Amino acid sequence: MTDMTVGWIGAGRMGAALCHRLIDHGIDLTVYNRTREKVAGLADQGAKVVDTPAKLADRDLVFTMVSDPAAFRQVTVGPEGVFSVPGTSPKILIDSSTVSTDASEEVRRVASEHGCALLAAPVSGNPKVVKAGRLTVVASGPADAYEQALPYLEVFGDGVSYVGDGDAARLVKICHNLLLGIVTETLAETAVLAERAGITRADYMKFINMSVMGSTFTKYKTPTIVNLDFTPSFTGHLLRKDFELGLEAGRQLDVPLPTAAAVHQMIVAMIGRGYGEEDFMRLLTMEAESAGLAIHPEDADVGDGLS
Repeated sequence: MTDMTVGWIGAGRMGAALCHRLIDHGIDLTVYNRTREKVAGLADQGAKVVDTPAKLADRDLVFTMVSDPAAFRQVTVGPEGVFSVPGTSPKILIDSSTVSTDASEEVRRVASEHGCALLAAPVSGNPKVVKAGRLTVVASGPADAYEQALPYLEVFGDGVSYVGDGDAARLVKICHNLLLGIVTETLAETAVLAERAGITRADYMKFINMSVMGSTFTKYKTPTIVNLDFTPSFTGHLLRKDFELGLEAGRQLDVPLPTAAAVHQMIVAMIGRGYGEEDFMRLLTMEAESAGLAIHPEDADVGDGLS
């Protein structure tokens, strides 16, 4: 691995988990997070902590992982953003957020003016997947910048896919999250159908996970489906944002997305019921309510396929 200094902006659940991996690999890491108290664990592990994104301008490589386009603009091109320091900027900015192409193009333009290459590098997984070393990354942007950043992206887990220049990786991640929501809604519908017929969710998921339809995703969602612990790995609000980005991409590219459009309405209804801050597997609760079926935790000892 090359000896680059690394900055990180946005240490939420996923960001913090990835920062821990970078530190574990001996990488010189400096972190900014809007709520400083949330990075105390990273500081204890050896990361330096700064008060503004601007104080990361002297890092060789800076990652951003924030919640939405407005936050991405603020931490990069805002008054105290990473590009606000005259004459100083990172060599490479890697954005692992799911943001609009408009926001990305604006930041890419400013980065270029500062001699900084922007890579889009969204990830697939959650903190448990990170801990298990199973996270995957899709990246796009200048090929030479990608080659320099690759050793650091590979620290995240199972592999990196390079899909070309510009924002190609963002569209791939949006497509991924459309699939994520559609699969989740289908799991919810079929689990409720099986339970209405007297089959436990644990038994149903055991079969699915052993079948050709099983996947890393169905396995690590099994404890949530069976035991109804909706502590969020990814919230309903975030899934709604990604679906709306996906539906907008479909309109721009003249691609019909009827299944995604239907699932989007289920996600909106889920948020309307007050579940927006909980795990998006709350779609299961929505489906059960629609079927008039009262579901309860099964308190079964089921694994997530990651341990």
